[in-house]
Amino acid sequence: MLALTLALVSSSSVYAASYKVKSGDSLYKVSKAYNTTTNVLIKNNGLSSSKIYSGQVLNVPTNTYKVVSGDTLYFIGKKHSISIAKLRTENNKWDDTIYPGDVIKIPTNSGNGQATPKKAQSSPVKATGVIKYSNSDVDLLARLITAEAVGEGHDAMLSVGAVVVNRVQSSQYANSISGVINEKSNGYYQFTPVKNGMINKAASKAAISAASEALKGTDPTNGALYFYDNTVSNKWLTSKPVSTSIGKLTFAF
Repeated sequence: MLALTLALVSSSSVYAASYKVKSGDSLYKVSKAYNTTTNVLIKNNGLSSSKIYSGQVLNVPTNTYKVVSGDTLYFIGKKHSISIAKLRTENNKWDDTIYPGDVIKIPTNSGNGQATPKKAQSSPVKATGVIKYSNSDVDLLARLITAEAVGEGHDAMLSVGAVVVNRVQSSQYANSISGVINEKSNGYYQFTPVKNGMINKAASKAAISAASEALKGTDPTNGALYFYDNTVSNKWLTSKPVSTSIGKLTFAF
Protein backbone atom coordinates (compact mmCIF):
# COMPACT_ATOMS: atom_id res chain seq x y z
CA MET A 1 0.00 0.00 0.00
CA LEU A 2 1.41 3.35 -0.92
CA ALA A 3 2.19 5.85 1.83
CA LEU A 4 1.02 9.22 0.57
CA THR A 5 1.14 12.79 1.83
CA LEU A 6 -0.60 15.24 -0.50
CA ALA A 7 0.08 18.96 -0.87
CA LEU A 8 -1.86 21.31 -3.15
CA VAL A 9 0.54 22.97 -5.57
CA SER A 10 -1.79 24.85 -7.93
CA SER A 11 -5.42 25.74 -8.53
CA SER A 12 -5.74 23.41 -11.52
CA SER A 13 -6.39 20.27 -9.46
CA VAL A 14 -2.80 19.06 -9.90
CA TYR A 15 -1.20 17.69 -6.75
CA ALA A 16 2.26 16.58 -5.71
CA ALA A 17 2.25 13.40 -3.68
CA SER A 18 5.02 12.10 -1.49
CA TYR A 19 5.77 8.40 -1.85
CA LYS A 20 7.94 6.58 0.70
CA VAL A 21 10.09 3.95 -1.00
CA LYS A 22 9.73 0.43 0.38
CA SER A 23 11.95 -2.62 0.08
CA GLY A 24 11.87 -4.08 -3.42
CA ASP A 25 10.91 -0.82 -5.11
CA SER A 26 12.68 0.53 -8.14
CA LEU A 27 12.30 3.90 -9.79
CA TYR A 28 10.77 2.11 -12.77
CA LYS A 29 8.09 0.46 -10.59
CA VAL A 30 7.25 3.76 -8.90
CA SER A 31 7.01 5.53 -12.26
CA LYS A 32 4.61 2.87 -13.54
CA ALA A 33 2.47 3.13 -10.39
CA TYR A 34 2.01 6.86 -11.05
CA ASN A 35 1.80 6.69 -14.85
CA THR A 36 4.90 8.81 -15.29
CA THR A 37 8.48 8.11 -16.38
CA THR A 38 11.77 7.54 -14.59
CA ASN A 39 13.18 10.65 -16.27
CA VAL A 40 10.38 12.80 -14.80
CA LEU A 41 10.97 11.36 -11.32
CA ILE A 42 14.73 11.89 -11.62
CA LYS A 43 14.20 15.53 -12.69
CA ASN A 44 11.48 16.31 -10.10
CA ASN A 45 13.51 14.83 -7.25
CA GLY A 46 16.94 16.14 -8.26
CA LEU A 47 18.34 12.63 -8.53
CA SER A 48 21.68 11.92 -10.20
CA SER A 49 20.67 8.39 -11.21
CA SER A 50 17.76 5.94 -11.04
CA LYS A 51 19.02 4.42 -7.77
CA ILE A 52 16.64 4.72 -4.82
CA TYR A 53 16.68 3.25 -1.31
CA SER A 54 14.14 2.02 1.22
CA GLY A 55 12.72 4.87 3.30
CA GLN A 56 13.52 7.53 0.72
CA VAL A 57 10.68 9.98 0.04
CA LEU A 58 9.95 10.83 -3.59
CA ASN A 59 7.78 13.56 -5.05
CA VAL A 60 5.40 11.98 -7.55
CA PRO A 61 2.79 13.67 -9.78
CA THR A 62 -0.91 13.09 -9.40
CA ASN A 63 -4.18 14.76 -10.43
CA THR A 64 -7.77 14.85 -9.20
CA TYR A 65 -11.22 14.10 -10.56
CA LYS A 66 -14.53 15.18 -9.00
CA VAL A 67 -17.12 12.38 -8.98
CA VAL A 68 -20.43 13.09 -10.74
CA SER A 69 -23.71 11.19 -10.62
CA GLY A 70 -23.47 7.81 -12.33
CA ASP A 71 -19.70 7.46 -11.90
CA THR A 72 -18.03 4.27 -10.70
CA LEU A 73 -14.36 3.65 -9.97
CA TYR A 74 -14.27 1.30 -12.93
CA PHE A 75 -15.70 4.00 -15.24
CA ILE A 76 -13.31 6.65 -13.90
CA GLY A 77 -10.35 4.36 -14.50
CA LYS A 78 -11.45 3.62 -18.06
CA LYS A 79 -12.05 7.31 -18.73
CA HIS A 80 -8.51 8.21 -17.71
CA SER A 81 -6.84 5.07 -19.13
CA ILE A 82 -5.79 4.01 -15.64
CA SER A 83 -6.28 0.56 -14.10
CA ILE A 84 -8.69 0.35 -11.20
CA ALA A 85 -5.90 -1.29 -9.19
CA LYS A 86 -3.84 1.91 -9.50
CA LEU A 87 -6.85 4.02 -8.55
CA ARG A 88 -7.42 1.93 -5.43
CA THR A 89 -3.75 2.13 -4.43
CA GLU A 90 -3.53 5.88 -5.11
CA ASN A 91 -6.66 6.60 -3.06
CA ASN A 92 -6.24 3.85 -0.45
CA LYS A 93 -9.78 2.82 -1.37
CA TRP A 94 -10.69 -0.85 -1.37
CA ASP A 95 -14.46 -0.74 -1.75
CA ASP A 96 -16.63 0.63 -4.58
CA THR A 97 -18.64 3.27 -2.69
CA ILE A 98 -18.24 6.77 -4.12
CA TYR A 99 -20.56 9.79 -4.07
CA PRO A 100 -21.04 12.86 -6.29
CA GLY A 101 -18.60 15.50 -5.12
CA ASP A 102 -15.97 13.04 -3.89
CA VAL A 103 -12.47 13.87 -5.12
CA ILE A 104 -10.50 11.00 -6.61
CA LYS A 105 -6.75 11.26 -7.08
CA ILE A 106 -5.68 10.29 -10.61
CA PRO A 107 -2.04 9.30 -11.31
CA THR A 108 -0.68 11.30 -14.23
CA ASN A 109 0.53 9.69 -17.42
CA SER A 110 2.72 12.43 -18.90
CA GLY A 111 5.68 14.56 -17.99
CA ASN A 112 3.64 17.73 -17.61
CA GLY A 113 1.64 16.45 -14.64
CA GLN A 114 -1.68 16.36 -16.48
CA ALA A 115 -3.83 13.25 -16.73
CA THR A 116 -4.95 12.40 -20.24
CA PRO A 117 -8.55 11.13 -20.59
CA LYS A 118 -9.14 8.06 -22.70
CA LYS A 119 -9.87 8.76 -26.36
CA ALA A 120 -13.35 8.39 -27.75
CA GLN A 121 -14.54 4.85 -28.50
CA SER A 122 -14.12 5.51 -32.23
CA SER A 123 -10.36 5.04 -31.80
CA PRO A 124 -9.35 1.51 -32.82
CA VAL A 125 -8.55 -0.92 -30.02
CA LYS A 126 -4.97 -2.14 -30.16
CA ALA A 127 -4.56 -5.81 -30.98
CA THR A 128 -2.43 -6.21 -27.89
CA GLY A 129 -5.41 -5.46 -25.63
CA VAL A 130 -4.82 -3.77 -22.27
CA ILE A 131 -1.40 -5.40 -21.79
CA LYS A 132 1.20 -6.87 -24.11
CA TYR A 133 0.91 -10.63 -24.60
CA SER A 134 1.89 -13.43 -26.95
CA ASN A 135 0.08 -16.57 -28.12
CA SER A 136 1.93 -18.52 -25.45
CA ASP A 137 0.63 -16.07 -22.82
CA VAL A 138 -2.94 -16.73 -23.96
CA ASP A 139 -2.32 -20.47 -23.65
CA LEU A 140 -0.71 -20.16 -20.22
CA LEU A 141 -3.50 -17.95 -18.90
CA ALA A 142 -6.13 -20.31 -20.34
CA ARG A 143 -4.44 -23.29 -18.67
CA LEU A 144 -4.49 -21.47 -15.32
CA ILE A 145 -8.18 -20.63 -15.82
CA THR A 146 -8.93 -24.27 -16.69
CA ALA A 147 -7.25 -25.46 -13.49
CA GLU A 148 -8.56 -22.76 -11.13
CA ALA A 149 -12.16 -22.54 -12.39
CA VAL A 150 -12.91 -26.17 -13.21
CA GLY A 151 -16.68 -26.71 -13.29
CA GLU A 152 -17.38 -22.97 -13.19
CA GLY A 153 -19.18 -20.84 -15.76
CA HIS A 154 -17.85 -18.22 -18.16
CA ASP A 155 -18.03 -15.27 -15.73
CA ALA A 156 -15.94 -17.10 -13.11
CA MET A 157 -13.37 -18.15 -15.71
CA LEU A 158 -13.23 -14.62 -17.12
CA SER A 159 -12.77 -13.22 -13.61
CA VAL A 160 -9.81 -15.52 -12.89
CA GLY A 161 -8.20 -14.22 -16.07
CA ALA A 162 -8.97 -10.64 -15.08
CA VAL A 163 -7.19 -11.06 -11.74
CA VAL A 164 -4.01 -12.07 -13.57
CA VAL A 165 -4.34 -9.11 -15.97
CA ASN A 166 -4.92 -6.75 -13.01
CA ARG A 167 -1.75 -8.04 -11.37
CA VAL A 168 0.26 -7.45 -14.53
CA GLN A 169 -1.04 -3.85 -14.53
CA SER A 170 -0.27 -3.39 -10.82
CA SER A 171 3.18 -2.25 -9.67
CA GLN A 172 2.95 -4.81 -6.85
CA TYR A 173 3.51 -7.78 -9.17
CA ALA A 174 5.50 -8.89 -12.19
CA ASN A 175 4.75 -7.05 -15.44
CA SER A 176 4.02 -10.11 -17.60
CA ILE A 177 1.50 -12.96 -17.71
CA SER A 178 4.20 -15.58 -17.19
CA GLY A 179 5.83 -13.57 -14.40
CA VAL A 180 2.57 -13.18 -12.48
CA ILE A 181 1.43 -16.79 -12.88
CA ASN A 182 4.80 -18.32 -11.95
CA GLU A 183 5.59 -15.86 -9.16
CA LYS A 184 6.64 -17.09 -5.72
CA SER A 185 6.19 -15.07 -2.52
CA ASN A 186 8.25 -16.10 0.51
CA GLY A 187 8.84 -19.46 -1.15
CA TYR A 188 5.15 -20.08 -1.91
CA TYR A 189 3.57 -20.19 -5.34
CA GLN A 190 0.85 -17.58 -5.89
CA PHE A 191 -1.30 -20.10 -7.79
CA THR A 192 -1.76 -23.70 -6.60
CA PRO A 193 -1.96 -25.23 -10.11
CA VAL A 194 1.64 -24.11 -10.73
CA LYS A 195 2.75 -26.00 -7.64
CA ASN A 196 0.76 -29.19 -8.20
CA GLY A 197 1.32 -29.36 -11.96
CA MET A 198 -2.31 -28.86 -13.02
CA ILE A 199 -1.13 -25.82 -14.98
CA ASN A 200 0.43 -28.23 -17.48
CA LYS A 201 -2.90 -29.71 -18.58
CA ALA A 202 -4.35 -28.53 -21.88
CA ALA A 203 -6.70 -25.55 -21.74
CA SER A 204 -10.38 -25.93 -22.54
CA LYS A 205 -11.93 -23.98 -25.42
CA ALA A 206 -14.07 -22.09 -22.91
CA ALA A 207 -10.96 -21.08 -20.95
CA ILE A 208 -9.17 -19.90 -24.10
CA SER A 209 -12.18 -17.73 -24.91
CA ALA A 210 -12.24 -16.34 -21.35
CA ALA A 211 -8.49 -15.65 -21.44
CA SER A 212 -8.77 -13.75 -24.71
CA GLU A 213 -11.62 -11.66 -23.35
CA ALA A 214 -9.76 -10.84 -20.13
CA LEU A 215 -6.70 -9.76 -22.10
CA LYS A 216 -8.89 -7.29 -23.99
CA GLY A 217 -9.81 -5.63 -20.69
CA THR A 218 -13.14 -7.19 -19.67
CA ASP A 219 -13.16 -7.39 -15.88
CA PRO A 220 -16.29 -8.50 -13.95
CA THR A 221 -14.34 -8.09 -10.68
CA ASN A 222 -13.70 -4.34 -11.11
CA GLY A 223 -10.02 -4.64 -10.30
CA ALA A 224 -9.65 -7.63 -7.95
CA LEU A 225 -6.12 -8.86 -7.25
CA TYR A 226 -7.03 -12.05 -5.37
CA PHE A 227 -9.47 -14.93 -5.58
CA TYR A 228 -10.14 -18.05 -3.51
CA ASP A 229 -12.69 -20.84 -3.33
CA ASN A 230 -15.06 -21.76 -0.52
CA THR A 231 -12.60 -24.24 1.04
CA VAL A 232 -9.95 -21.63 1.87
CA SER A 233 -9.27 -20.97 5.57
CA ASN A 234 -6.39 -18.50 5.17
CA LYS A 235 -7.51 -15.59 7.38
CA TRP A 236 -5.15 -13.11 5.71
CA LEU A 237 -6.76 -13.86 2.36
CA THR A 238 -10.36 -14.03 3.55
CA SER A 239 -9.96 -10.69 5.37
CA LYS A 240 -9.42 -8.87 2.05
CA PRO A 241 -12.28 -6.57 0.93
CA VAL A 242 -14.56 -8.62 -1.31
CA SER A 243 -15.35 -7.40 -4.81
CA THR A 244 -17.75 -10.14 -5.88
CA SER A 245 -18.50 -13.86 -5.54
CA ILE A 246 -19.16 -15.99 -8.62
CA GLY A 247 -20.01 -19.65 -8.12
CA LYS A 248 -17.57 -21.13 -5.64
CA LEU A 249 -15.01 -18.36 -6.18
CA THR A 250 -14.66 -15.12 -4.21
CA PHE A 251 -12.74 -12.18 -5.70
CA ALA A 252 -11.10 -9.57 -3.48
CA PHE A 253 -8.87 -6.47 -3.48
